[in-house]
Amino acid sequence: MNKKQIENTLRDYNWMLNEIKRQRSLLTDAGTTLVAQSGIESVMPKAKGEVGDPVGQEIVRRDKKNKWVSKLERKVLYIQQRMSVITDERERAVLECLLDGMSMVAIGRHMGLSRRHIYNLKDNIIDQFSAE
Repeated sequence: MNKKQIENTLRDYNWMLNEIKRQRSLLTDAGTTLVAQSGIESVMPKAKGEVGDPVGQEIVRRDKKNKWVSKLERKVLYIQQRMSVITDERERAVLECLLDGMSMVAIGRHMGLSRRHIYNLKDNIIDQFSAE
């Protein structure tokens, strides 16, 4: 990941983690409410604009969703696997606040530091993550 991607992943970490949890629970559902067409209707040509096999469409949709969730998981794991490189206490506090979804202004207020100082600490974190 480049530095911009790391920065975006740090910013989005909290919602990505929540979305992974939500999507995993949805993907475990077998979709038992879907029923395929059967009989002669299933092999007859469809009118233009008419939806084909709803089960097939749902499988395609879930496959795309699964790939998207996998991409989110890779981003989250990238951050989680590099957290141990942050040894400075202030940088660690900023990192934890970012991962909890706090804004830079809220982190500054929480830590009693200027916004500029918080941005510098965040940049140091990103530099250390990208050096890994």
